[in-house]
Amino acid sequence: MAWGELGLLRWLRESRQSRKLILLIVFIALLLDNMLLTVVVPIIPSYLYSIEHQKNATEIQTAKPNVPSATMDNFQSIFSYYDNSTMLTGNESDKTEPAELHQTQTEPMAVRVTPSPSDCPKDDKELLNENVRVGLLFASKATVQLMTNPFIGPLTNRIGYQIPLFAGFCIMFVSTIMFAFSGSYALLFIARSLQGVGSSCSSVAGMGLLATVYTDDEERGNAMGIALGGLAMGVLVGPPFGSVMYEFVGKSSPFLVLAALALFDGAVQLLVLQPSRTQAESQKGTPLLTLLKDPYIIIAAGSICFANMAIAMLEPALPIWMMETMCSKKWQLGVAFLPASISYLIGTNLFGILAHKIGRWLCALLGMLIVGISILCVPFAKNIYGLIAPTFGVGFAIGMVDSSMMPIMGYLVDLRHVSVYGSVYAIADVAFCMGFAIG
Repeated sequence: MAWGELGLLRWLRESRQSRKLILLIVFIALLLDNMLLTVVVPIIPSYLYSIEHQKNATEIQTAKPNVPSATMDNFQSIFSYYDNSTMLTGNESDKTEPAELHQTQTEPMAVRVTPSPSDCPKDDKELLNENVRVGLLFASKATVQLMTNPFIGPLTNRIGYQIPLFAGFCIMFVSTIMFAFSGSYALLFIARSLQGVGSSCSSVAGMGLLATVYTDDEERGNAMGIALGGLAMGVLVGPPFGSVMYEFVGKSSPFLVLAALALFDGAVQLLVLQPSRTQAESQKGTPLLTLLKDPYIIIAAGSICFANMAIAMLEPALPIWMMETMCSKKWQLGVAFLPASISYLIGTNLFGILAHKIGRWLCALLGMLIVGISILCVPFAKNIYGLIAPTFGVGFAIGMVDSSMMPIMGYLVDLRHVSVYGSVYAIADVAFCMGFAIG
């Protein structure tokens, strides 16, 4: 027993110096963040539509039709064929014309025959109006993250990366549990906004930590390509995982699985990183405003922003458009994003290595051109199979841009400023969030 404990302690001591385990922690953190980001994409539009539909159906069923009064009005007067006289039995002023009676009796029946949520909801005004609500819900995460990032970057320069990374895990866990058990739009909005704070902590601290432990430019590019592979895998697994679990198990099930993954990541962080206040950076980092005045950093950040704006436009709009024009089932709403996710995974891992050899700026330029062409082809799809090629192109191109620009942000700081990375990756994350908030 004692030998086993000593072996475990020795392994933990060695692990704290291991760059691979730190890479694993950042990989899982980005995987969790982006699975939670995308798992809601097929669930929320369908779930909100079903909530509204169920609410309207309940109101219709509980409303009492005014049939008795119409029936009573029908017998206000009785005509006697015996002596050709009319006998008044009610208030003559409340006469009901036959057309009005027919309308009163048939209106409730016409309202009851509303299509169920499983029917094709073409020309459904509720579905069309829902586009705005879903878009605002999805954008809330990016907007909150956008406001949080400028504070997280300088904070990591002061207290280190471990505490913000662990704080990000805690907030993401709470957000995931809220998603699992929220039954209203307001609670879902709060959960999504809270996710933005946790995501800011995880992504800024995680990328800064990797830039610190991988000092060589080529190694840093490879490591960030692997870490972005976690982001890509989250984007890859999220939509189909969410749609299939929602269809066959229930709304809460995918979020409970993600909560378990978050607990695992938190346990690894506690064992390996031991989050605590570390000594401040030996060098004072370049001020955030100075970095924002650097034209190269702004161009790199702009590339990240505009490339990710494409997928941000598709996330809220594509499922609703598919429901309206293709009569798609719930599981298809998430599977439609599968080509983009697979190609993003390929793009980040492939160009994490290739971009260093052929030029990162050139890769980013080609990626943005492919994004533009692919996104223009999406509206021409007539069914789910027609979406495969354009969404594959979008995902692959965004993978090219992200895997090229993320390492170059650290390289620009090394080359033109002081090698402290919290603020520059806060700028990169702000650019990423602006793409999602605007898109």
